[in-house]
Amino acid sequence: MLHRDELDTVQRRLQDVKGTTVLIYEQTCAAEKRRRRKRGKFPDPAKRMFINPDVCEGCGDCSVKSNCVSVWPLETEMGRKRQIDQSNCNKDFSCVKGFCPSFVTVLDAEPRKPRKSALASEGNLVLPDPEVARFDGEYNLMVSGIGGTGVVTIGALLAMAAHLEGKACSVFDMTGLSQKNGAVFSHVRIANETGALGAQKLGVGDADVALAFDAVAALAKEPGITFDPARTRSVVNGRITPTPAFQRNPDLNIDKRLLLKRIADQSREVHAVDATGLGLALLGDTIAANLFMLGYASQLGLLPVSAAAIERAVELNAVSVPFNKAAFALGRLQVVDPGKVEAAAVTTRPPEFKPLTELSDIVAHRTALLTKYQNAAYAERYRRLVDEVSAVEARVTPGETGLSVMVARNLAKLMAYKDEYEVARLHSDPAMRAQLAATFEDGAKIRYNLAPPLFSRRDPATGHLLKREFGSWMGSVFQVLARMKGLRGTALDPFGRTAERRMERGLIDHYEEQMRMVCATLTPANCQSASKKDPLSASKRDPLRRAV
Repeated sequence: MLHRDELDTVQRRLQDVKGTTVLIYEQTCAAEKRRRRKRGKFPDPAKRMFINPDVCEGCGDCSVKSNCVSVWPLETEMGRKRQIDQSNCNKDFSCVKGFCPSFVTVLDAEPRKPRKSALASEGNLVLPDPEVARFDGEYNLMVSGIGGTGVVTIGALLAMAAHLEGKACSVFDMTGLSQKNGAVFSHVRIANETGALGAQKLGVGDADVALAFDAVAALAKEPGITFDPARTRSVVNGRITPTPAFQRNPDLNIDKRLLLKRIADQSREVHAVDATGLGLALLGDTIAANLFMLGYASQLGLLPVSAAAIERAVELNAVSVPFNKAAFALGRLQVVDPGKVEAAAVTTRPPEFKPLTELSDIVAHRTALLTKYQNAAYAERYRRLVDEVSAVEARVTPGETGLSVMVARNLAKLMAYKDEYEVARLHSDPAMRAQLAATFEDGAKIRYNLAPPLFSRRDPATGHLLKREFGSWMGSVFQVLARMKGLRGTALDPFGRTAERRMERGLIDHYEEQMRMVCATLTPANCQSASKKDPLSASKRDPLRRAV
């Protein structure tokens, strides 16, 4: 019996064995762990992971190591970083194996949830009874989503609600790879009599209603064939969850508008709502999204069972009853009075990120950053090149700033490489403590996950430095190390002689040379193409991310 960390070693050993070999990998799936934890039937360690976004370089190695969709993109002024969706985290902790010093272990503190909105109290809501969808024969619903979010539960609730009203129902669940947030489908048929029910699985164009809890999953082949443009009415979660493809491509962008258009093209009508965002803002947990959408569909009159029957089914399910009933009621309120829901959500919803666009604002921001990183002279070196490029661009193509903006962004990123001094400064920055305090409840104990290059062991198979967990005392070491940043790049720099540090300094010199060469040959004909060529390609992220 070996730990899963030995999987690669065992596979390599077995490949040299002649004949047939058998490898048994046994592990409770992450989604099942969370279900059992809700019922108090599985250990729930008082441990969480937090990514310091200022240290994170957005390389995506944590996603590669964990293949976990709880690692979400975080858009910042310094580019796309990573964050952990604490309400969806299954406490697998494999993400921390990513070769990055940004991970902080948080002990004995649960995620801080927004104060429950007054709207979340079912007793405060007076809602008109929605119409119940009328039908002849049978009424078919195609439910699509991702594993671990309650898709199968929604099918079961609809079935129980139908049973409570004396109706016949069949449910056919396809769970697939739900343990990794893979697509999950539930085919639900409801009829007034058992004899009216057809085959359990919905066929081509059979869906009267499509509950698209995840837009990507809803467009998969299995649910996709059940759509009928003249028949199907779709209710779609407007928040797009990162797909497994994001774990392999850190720069992946999913076009939400394109997904919604494809669903609209296959539907008679479409109703979209950011159920994930509203659920998190009002109830403090993204898991509220599916019950929110069920309430939304109910109030729209798209369900063949009453709201009262669904609420009773939630009670009989006996899991997080107040929470689920509140989510269902808020979904109904979204139809009745969306302004009221939005007004309540805006007080807890984080502001939407908007990047700086004006050259002067970008330069001012990066100048302040580089001054903190090293000193004013270092920041002046940055401004000098940006001013040179800006002057040439203004002369060659008056009114254009595309090339200057690109240089202003990229040069700052190269110059602020994450060496030991910078990691120490950012981890000891009060801003990091403030983010921890905003994310977790009081009383948290923290540990740092690091692989100091001067005395860490290397993995014999990969050659990578092996990370270790250091106690909170490391915070004092960080404060001392941060004050030693004046040694950076000098003969007295104990870290500056490594190949990675020499390479990082060389990249800055090389970039400056390249940009001055561009300026010397810039013309109105090639200026636009020059501003679109990003010398900081993804291939250059690897050495940058190894700066631990």
